[in-house]
Amino acid sequence: MKISINWLRDYVDCQLLASELETLLRRAGLEVAGIDQRGAAIDNVVAAEILESTQHPNADRLSVCKVNDGSPEPRQIVCGAKNYKVGDKVPLALPGAVLPGDFKIKTGKLRGVESEGMMCSAKELRLAEDSEGLLILPPETAPGTPIKDLFPAETILELEITPNRSDWLSHLGVAREIGVFTGLPVKAPEPELPPTASAEGQVRIPGEGCHLYTLRRISGVKVGPSPQWLRDRLAAVGLRSVNNVVDVTNYVLFELGQPLHAFDAAKISGSLQVRAASEGEAFRALDGREYKLPTGSLVIADDNGPVALAGVMGGEGSGVTESTTDILLESAVFDPSSVRRVSRALGLFSDSSYRFERGVDPEGVAIASARAVELILQVAGGTAEQTILVTGKCPERGKVSLRHAHVRDLLGIALTNAEIESALARVGLEKLAAGDETRWSIPGYRRELRREADLIEEVARVMGIEKIPSRAQGPFAASSDADAAYDFAMNLRRSLAGMGFHEARTSTLVSAADASHFGEAVALKNPFGEDQSQLRNSLVPGLLAALRRNLDQGAKSIALFECGRVFDPGGEGQRLAIVLTGERHESSWRGGTERSWDVFDLTGAVRQLASLHEQDIVPTLAPVAPFGACADLFLHGKKIGVVGQLTPAVARDIGASTPLLCAEFDIALWRAAAFTKTQVATLAKFPGSARDIAFVAPLALPYGEVRSLIDSLKEPLLESIRLFDLFTDPKGEKIPSDKKSMAISLTFRSPERTLTAVEVQAAADRIKLALREKLSVDFRE
Repeated sequence: MKISINWLRDYVDCQLLASELETLLRRAGLEVAGIDQRGAAIDNVVAAEILESTQHPNADRLSVCKVNDGSPEPRQIVCGAKNYKVGDKVPLALPGAVLPGDFKIKTGKLRGVESEGMMCSAKELRLAEDSEGLLILPPETAPGTPIKDLFPAETILELEITPNRSDWLSHLGVAREIGVFTGLPVKAPEPELPPTASAEGQVRIPGEGCHLYTLRRISGVKVGPSPQWLRDRLAAVGLRSVNNVVDVTNYVLFELGQPLHAFDAAKISGSLQVRAASEGEAFRALDGREYKLPTGSLVIADDNGPVALAGVMGGEGSGVTESTTDILLESAVFDPSSVRRVSRALGLFSDSSYRFERGVDPEGVAIASARAVELILQVAGGTAEQTILVTGKCPERGKVSLRHAHVRDLLGIALTNAEIESALARVGLEKLAAGDETRWSIPGYRRELRREADLIEEVARVMGIEKIPSRAQGPFAASSDADAAYDFAMNLRRSLAGMGFHEARTSTLVSAADASHFGEAVALKNPFGEDQSQLRNSLVPGLLAALRRNLDQGAKSIALFECGRVFDPGGEGQRLAIVLTGERHESSWRGGTERSWDVFDLTGAVRQLASLHEQDIVPTLAPVAPFGACADLFLHGKKIGVVGQLTPAVARDIGASTPLLCAEFDIALWRAAAFTKTQVATLAKFPGSARDIAFVAPLALPYGEVRSLIDSLKEPLLESIRLFDLFTDPKGEKIPSDKKSMAISLTFRSPERTLTAVEVQAAADRIKLALREKLSVDFRE
């Protein structure tokens, strides 16, 4: 929202410097995003009159002009613009001028014809953000007048407006706020309000979507260019001049914050009605595009169809043009949610919709209409009807009670009743009842004040929040279950980061196709698009999308994880997911071979995370997509997640040329299992003894089955089992191709004494016998 300080001073005589005004507005709660200087304080740029214009001999799109810049002899200028005529006054940059952007003007030839300067547009002088052709100056401008005298310097504030303060979306609203904090009087426009008349038979409004609608006819207007002062005001806030009638409606919008619309009365057939559009009803807007309206879109329609999209934009067919002589001026209140819904659905946004979405002051509808009529008669002539047609009614003001004692208790400062009431009166509230508990009437432009707490906040704002003393009175709070859950998740994140993984944050919205791989999902009622139609039921799709982006950027090694919430029809929960692909180790001049991430790197990281707990990774015989091979992770006998390798099809789809590894765990189940009592043992006092056994087994025999059999024997002296070698020979030269060789290290130990070789060998032999009888393995001895 752009605010011109010069324009602001029409309503409040505030002579503060821009920096001082910024500080005051920040105190009020208004964020000043930037301060810009506007105007044309440029040397060697003057007004010039175009004396003649001829076609350039060597260029179809250029003209050769003779101009009078106040010097004795005319200057020759080559120009590419087409929006001028002989006799127009335009800005002329003379040789030696330096335009914004460090653009230096000098005499030179364009397609063989000498040009002694450059005629300028408003954009080139930084007087407007966008412009078409040359800036045409008022006819009374004297040639040779420095442009800096015509466009003096002006300061523009760029404000960030919070959604609850729609009253700040106008110069008058900001002026009121300055008046609150400086005590300066505010001079609001006071147009003469005409008597009202019922619009029955001429305008109809529905029960919902439009609470108040007014219409006023102005006859005999002459539509044309706006006077310079009006164009300057609009340019200051970034608007391009259209014509004098449309410019007035935009001027009042930025002055009072009330959107208006002017219809060409000759293009309206029959009576107007505010109604809901039918599905797919066509509407061509002022932007020249045709829209198919969704069901329920609020439109203003005549007997032939929609002529405006309520609160958003007028229609092209009923707009004001140079041939317009009679206009119908609309000023209304439309429901914010209705305007927001249709604006978002069509992707059609305007200064009007921006204000209606946040709510306009219903008490300002008639004032804004009268103000616009006053200005239209001034700049376009004509005669206004003596009455304004009104349908609907202005809602009653809100009323809020306030206890003075509660203000003092909540703010913690000693304020008198008079100080409290003075603060609220400065904001614009009207006291209805006196006493220790007062009752206040809320003006239409402050409809967000609905509760006692809102009024107390206003008192604090006006008196100065910095005056409230700081007190540390927070009592000690015992750690809650939520604290413990947060700490547990943070420990997992820190551990993974310490292992070299990178944390990612992905969207909670995924496509139906992505969600389908992980069970039931919750569909959105009004999704932004198919790719964001479901609440995620797994973290994996988001991480795969992040992994794809990294691969597209040329990353060679990717190790990502995410802790986040997932959703299903039964509720929501927190999960941890990991994805890996690419190079684990790069080759180096110092030695070492290149190696990709593999499943053992992933299971090793998972085991490290759960290193203090009894854990087991059990392969799944029938993995479910998108896993090609996977295993379940058990902690103290409870399944907490899955770890494995995704299918080659998934890897190809995202562009991975190495194995794509993935794991996902339920953090709540992990945390619950982690709090199971963990058995610990003292350090061993006696040495252990190891025996290695090697055997040939069927190729399909998993190591997990071998380990389970050995565990089931419950050998009292067996301390640990470790697979240290695995060999296969697809060609069948060293061992049959349908076999594999495993080598296992068995460690034996007694907590009471040193074991003898005979005891160790006897235990190893019992294990070998069981493997031979139950798994049909052949030992390599």
